[in-house]
Amino acid sequence: MVIRAARAAQYRAARAATRHGLAHPVTLALLAVAATAAARAWDTGHRVADTHLAPVREAPPRMPNHQAGHRG
Repeated sequence: MVIRAARAAQYRAARAATRHGLAHPVTLALLAVAATAAARAWDTGHRVADTHLAPVREAPPRMPNHQAGHRG
């Protein structure tokens, strides 16, 4: 239930930022609520990535010509 509250708070804050901008008082208040909800989720053992609905993507593989230590 804690993770669901964190996700909902994050969604509301993102919507407010899109609609009103980052400096708007409503957005700032919702960001504070989202941060508090995320901290509660963390305290109950959830990972930070658990609050985000989008799957975590791995970095794309390096191109063959971008070898570590190679200077062209």
